[in-house]
Amino acid sequence: MIYSTQQKIQNTLTRGVDEIIGKEELEKALNSEKKLRIKLGIDPTSSNIHLGRSIPLLKLRDFQDLGHKAILIVGDFTGTIGDTSDKDSERPMLSNKQIKENLKTYKKQIAKIIDISKAEFYFNSKWLKKLNFSEIGELASFFSINQFISRELISKRLKEGKRVSLHETLYPLMQGYDSLKIKADVELGGTDQRFNMLSGRDIQKHFKTKEQSIITTPIIEGLDGRKMSSSWGNTINFNDSPDEMFGKVMSMKDELIIKYFELLTRVSYEAIEIYKKNILKNPRDVKLDLAETITKQYHNETKAYEARETWKRVFSEKKTPLEIPKTHIKVEESLVTILQKNQVISSKTEFSRLIDQGAIKILENDTEIKVTDKNFIVRQTTIFKIGKKKFFRIIK
Repeated sequence: MIYSTQQKIQNTLTRGVDEIIGKEELEKALNSEKKLRIKLGIDPTSSNIHLGRSIPLLKLRDFQDLGHKAILIVGDFTGTIGDTSDKDSERPMLSNKQIKENLKTYKKQIAKIIDISKAEFYFNSKWLKKLNFSEIGELASFFSINQFISRELISKRLKEGKRVSLHETLYPLMQGYDSLKIKADVELGGTDQRFNMLSGRDIQKHFKTKEQSIITTPIIEGLDGRKMSSSWGNTINFNDSPDEMFGKVMSMKDELIIKYFELLTRVSYEAIEIYKKNILKNPRDVKLDLAETITKQYHNETKAYEARETWKRVFSEKKTPLEIPKTHIKVEESLVTILQKNQVISSKTEFSRLIDQGAIKILENDTEIKVTDKNFIVRQTTIFKIGKKKFFRIIK
């Protein structure tokens, strides 16, 4: 579907948008020839970026497609403190070593959505680590403790007698200062970032620069129905393999299908309306289309199609995949050692748990035989099924 510029502007201001602060000024600017600076900050609290983060990233891409400048702030400094806006407990401070490790593939992951060649990319340590006590004190004077503790999760933690660290109160100041330094016209972020983004407006106003507009984006549920969060392990990650990504989408709750289409893709509204009708008749087929759409977005059309065919073969037709990861062994080895060495499992504890659950099976023709021996020795070529989604061939 081809949209006019005005329709694109309207979609940018509505799709995946919860609230706009400074909407009138923003609409006026979008209808002029001015090129806006659109800010999005991401703290490297995990080495993987998950689809929950894609909502503001897709919004940033919407602005890019309208000809505006994407400004990406990687919070290598704020990440050492950690934002607890969406947490019910204090977030552990990350070391500089952890931050650097998490940052290694960030740019490559972000490039799956954003045109990096047309974006500005900053690390906020560039200016934040230079602030002295006098400057921090000046910034802190804009806010009161009452404002901070009135926030829902902070208030809840205090009522429950949980610790709230003094450094947590500084996080909004630093995020707001980022907006001043990069001269943001618009800041994007989840609804949990509202307070932090408003601090940017306050700081810009104090320094007599134009106040940024704010666009808050919704929070998406993860695979277990709770908010998608790396700390809960319920995420679909940009770096997941095509088969893993496809399988995760297929495992989520049916009631999230349309929401995922609306927030995590750019499938047209017209197509989504058709899906809304079809989902009443056959939700599985609509979910298959969703899984293929998302997998294509982060990989490519061929890999998305192959992932769809693999999923259908394994879960609908109850057959093994056509291609199974494999390894060769020269001597007899324990199954746990082989699986751990090939990163099929993360630990002996996970292996033990899977055995207890009857989740590791030997595939012989059309038969599945549970492995019950935690000291199982592999003596011949065998195909193993691990859980519902993983298959592994050991060749001797």
